[in-house]
Amino acid sequence: MKRAFATAALIAAAVLLGACGEKPQTNAHGVRLDAAPWTGTGTQPNTGTAFTASGWQPGDRASWEQHLKVRAQNQNEYNRIN
Repeated sequence: MKRAFATAALIAAAVLLGACGEKPQTNAHGVRLDAAPWTGTGTQPNTGTAFTASGWQPGDRASWEQHLKVRAQNQNEYNRIN
């Protein structure tokens, strides 16, 4: 009986410690962006795509930040109801 309990405890300990061996799921270089987000996705300068918000010109950082602020406020239910 003691041997069965010891074996079960050993297996349980091995299973629990097995979770400690997970490796972090990150790349070696961290997050890298090839361009600033406000530069846009178009291949030509100052051109957007069909998914570009109206009123925003690629390369305009202030306009990009303003659109992000407006977008965040539109997701706030309290502000949308009032």
